[in-house]
Amino acid sequence: MGETRLSAACTVQVLLFASLRDRAGWSSRPFTLSAHTLCTPQAIWQLLDLGAWPGGVRVAVNQSFVAADHPLNDGDELAFLPPFTGG
Repeated sequence: MGETRLSAACTVQVLLFASLRDRAGWSSRPFTLSAHTLCTPQAIWQLLDLGAWPGGVRVAVNQSFVAADHPLNDGDELAFLPPFTGG
C-alpha cells in the first residue's frame, strides 16, 4: 500500500545517450545495487560518477518515461537522456 521497499540485489542495464554518453565514455553497461538498497534511477545515477543530477535529463525505464525516484526491478533497462535540441 504505497510502501517503499528495499530490494534484493538489483541489476539494471543502463543506457546513456548523446552528451551523457560522451562524458562517461560508454553507452551501455550493467549496474548492480546491493541488497537492502533502494533501487531507483537517482541511486544508479550516483554510481555513474557523472556529478550532480543535471537539469533537463529525462529518465526512461523499459522505454517509458518515468520520474527519477521510480522504483526499479531487477532486469530493467534504464536510460538517461539529456535535453534534446533541434528544429
